[in-house]
Amino acid sequence: MKFVRSRANPLYRTFLRLKDSLRERRRSNSTLLDGAQLIATHLGHRGRILALAVSEDALGSAQVEGLVTGIGGVEPVVFPAALFRDISSVTTPSGVVAVVPIPQAPRLSPEVECAVLLEGIQDPGNLGAILRTAAAAGVRHALLSAGCADAWSPRVLRAAMGAHALLTIAERTDLVSYARAYAGQVVACDAASAKSIYEIDLTVPAVFAFGNEGAGLSPALKAEADIAAAIPMSRGVESLNVGAAVAVCLFERARQIRARALR
Repeated sequence: MKFVRSRANPLYRTFLRLKDSLRERRRSNSTLLDGAQLIATHLGHRGRILALAVSEDALGSAQVEGLVTGIGGVEPVVFPAALFRDISSVTTPSGVVAVVPIPQAPRLSPEVECAVLLEGIQDPGNLGAILRTAAAAGVRHALLSAGCADAWSPRVLRAAMGAHALLTIAERTDLVSYARAYAGQVVACDAASAKSIYEIDLTVPAVFAFGNEGAGLSPALKAEADIAAAIPMSRGVESLNVGAAVAVCLFERARQIRARALR
């Protein structure tokens, strides 16, 4: 292990820039994973770590020690607790942070079974929760518009809890063009629609379009939808958090597919 105690150290400054700077993450095509569980999930699915930082006061942790021991080819860097807090993205530092490469998203086929189209989802917590929900519901593709939060920021990665390892994530995507070319059903989630999500056949190939809670979907993306659907709610409630709306729609799809398989 290498011990670093100065804020002037290049390794420390690299970790700090990756935590705070979207430009640096895009320039280096890498990001930070904060926490032993996220790092272990990454190792299990993608397998490559570029650098590893450990807090000096976490060296006695069995989970951290096990992770450090199991990683070959990377010499862990140990920071004093005060320096480690600077590079950690959480209020209570986890004790271990890794630099990992951001995978290059392939061009997504317009014939995928299912995907989410996310337009203008700016809150990192919401975006991470949506990605986690999509992975849990069996969806494997997420397309994000240019107005979305950085999908590979430490905050989004933390909120997604390992979902990135299960998803193909395409950022800064022209959602209107993709929806226009899509071979299946394009479903726009729109609270103003008279049609309920529960009335739609979701067992067919489909992509689901969601906008942010303030503006909703753009008229251009709505125009490419084959059908608009609302989530029925009790009187007096105008809308759901977009993360909750995604969960309702995607798990309704999963429910319908399971019900069809049991017939």
